[in-house]
Amino acid sequence: MKLLSNIDVNYWTSLISSPWVLMINLLDIIIVTYLIYRSIRAIAGTKVMTLIQGTVFFVLTKFVAEWLGFATISYLMNQVITYGIIAGVIIFAPEIRSGLERFGRATNNVFIGTQGIKNEERVIEALVKSVTYMSPRKIGALMSIKGTQTLREYKLSGIPLNADISSQLLINIFIPNTPLHDGAVIIEGNKVATACSYLPLSESQAISKEFGTRHRAAIGLSEHSDALTIIVSEETGAISVAYKDNFIHDMSVENFEALLKEHLITEEVQESFWKRWFGGDRV
Repeated sequence: MKLLSNIDVNYWTSLISSPWVLMINLLDIIIVTYLIYRSIRAIAGTKVMTLIQGTVFFVLTKFVAEWLGFATISYLMNQVITYGIIAGVIIFAPEIRSGLERFGRATNNVFIGTQGIKNEERVIEALVKSVTYMSPRKIGALMSIKGTQTLREYKLSGIPLNADISSQLLINIFIPNTPLHDGAVIIEGNKVATACSYLPLSESQAISKEFGTRHRAAIGLSEHSDALTIIVSEETGAISVAYKDNFIHDMSVENFEALLKEHLITEEVQESFWKRWFGGDRV
């Protein structure tokens, strides 16, 4: 025990043996902390978080079982952790890929610039302009913006477009009696991924009878994913939004735009990392 105590003391003393070593160790801690923070932000609200919570539970159970001397439980927990993580990575591959993409976009914003923000602003502009046109004319519309969770199941039910988003394209899709107007548009990044996609209808009895199929489909998708879905009523022209079991009805265009900015622009607009630190032009 005395030897271990000496090792611990020597280890901690070595971390602060000189100002240079102390600075390197602090930088190391800051980088690791930032990476952990960004990783948690990237997977927050996704199914991967459920996988991580389950893994933490099994790891804690394993330690408790070993401490109490429960050999069988400890063995079973080892097997679950070993093979369960592999199975989880395979099952949740789309969510993991989506989380890594978000992490990459956030890193890109820090070190390269604000292209990601510009893309998000382009999406917001297209949505606001299209809704501003369709709402007073009572052109029904249903548009879902993909979050961190996959919408692959619903994309497969639609017609692939993979087209750059624009207000003109969105308006043309929902003009009545055109081939693509029925169903939902799914937006991924700054692309219109599909049109005519069918979303799951909510079975909630709490939904008012005044809301039709479009509203039920939007609420249904909000119950199954973190996508943000926009509805323009064909009967009243009212603008509504469904997101994570929340439903906001009859919004003004100004409030609608503010909500989009709140949900889609997740990173503060910032100048390039390189410009800030290496003497480039300042805003």
